[in-house]
Amino acid sequence: MLTKEELKRYSRHILLSEVGIEGQEKLKSASVLVVGLGGLGSPLAMYLAASGIGTLGLVDFDVVDHSNLQRQIIHRTSDKGQLKIESAKQTLNAINPEVNVVLHNERLTSDNALDILKHYDLVADGTDNFQTRYLVNDACVLLGIPNVYASVYKFEGQASVFATKEGPCYRCIFPSPPEPGTVPSCAEAGILGVLPGIMGTIQATEVVKLILNKGNALIGRLLLYNALDMAFSEIKLTKDPNCALCGDHPTIKELIDYDVFCGVNNKKSEITDTTNPIKQNSWKIEPNELSKILNDKDLFLLDVREPYEYEIASIKGSILIPSEQISNHLDRLPKNKTIVVLCHHSGRSKKVVNYLIGKGFNEVRFLLGGIDRYALEIDHTLERY
Repeated sequence: MLTKEELKRYSRHILLSEVGIEGQEKLKSASVLVVGLGGLGSPLAMYLAASGIGTLGLVDFDVVDHSNLQRQIIHRTSDKGQLKIESAKQTLNAINPEVNVVLHNERLTSDNALDILKHYDLVADGTDNFQTRYLVNDACVLLGIPNVYASVYKFEGQASVFATKEGPCYRCIFPSPPEPGTVPSCAEAGILGVLPGIMGTIQATEVVKLILNKGNALIGRLLLYNALDMAFSEIKLTKDPNCALCGDHPTIKELIDYDVFCGVNNKKSEITDTTNPIKQNSWKIEPNELSKILNDKDLFLLDVREPYEYEIASIKGSILIPSEQISNHLDRLPKNKTIVVLCHHSGRSKKVVNYLIGKGFNEVRFLLGGIDRYALEIDHTLERY
């Protein structure tokens, strides 16, 4: 039953014949899990709260960073350093104190995903990495819970509804993840701030439609959006009878190790001689290893970020040559020294290392995790962005 206050709050919903009091009561009785309180999860959770979803579960383990505020509108400047789920709960309850906000301050893993997801009617995936994306998809299929999906990249977004009985799952469309490093993250490639707002709002729309059982949901359809062209397009999707998860003869019947599946290597660098790692021929170097050899005369630090990034934070002694200008400045790079290439998170530096090796530079490496990881683990005076 709706209270008098709820009748007033949701009056514009109730006026819609497709919603009415019965529909609003369905929304109040529903429970939705939002995975990730970033760019997508922010508008998604806010609109679900405003719409009157009775129980909103939030999964995230990160804290609010200054660089989040350009797009993650559920957080405020004063929330910097606070847990995202705590910041989000404050905002959601300020929007609608009637919503029961349940916090899951943990990383979603193969060990806990089923136990967390099983308590919810729907899951909305706002993650930004392939490991969690496949994990959410697989858990939803195994539990029989719809998965409202979206993703964003630079100026483009996509959305769909997976893991329903009549439609495909994420694995039907993408059976295997891309090679590690081939798809830059938002931190590496950048993203238009309003883009996840648009896609997150589309997710919220699909969640509400599914609960109300109204309209034509994005089941068997992949909605594509291009912000630069302000254009929407659509791709028809079909369920793959040979899908390893939801096909006629599934081989995946439990959650797997998604780091291994996605090719994520959590092991330490292969460098074994920590007393003099600069003499070892390796393509990568750990932050702690770099910190030990910063004063080595045979070391050349090459920073391939943009000038504005270098101004925010840089390692003393590094030389700035933006990645797209490397080919014009090869004469500035010494072949008789070990070159360690630096960028924000490793994406650009890996590509530069590959390029330099092709140009005959044998002693080159990239800083694993980039400047951001170095600031997090080694030099806390460096600004993170």
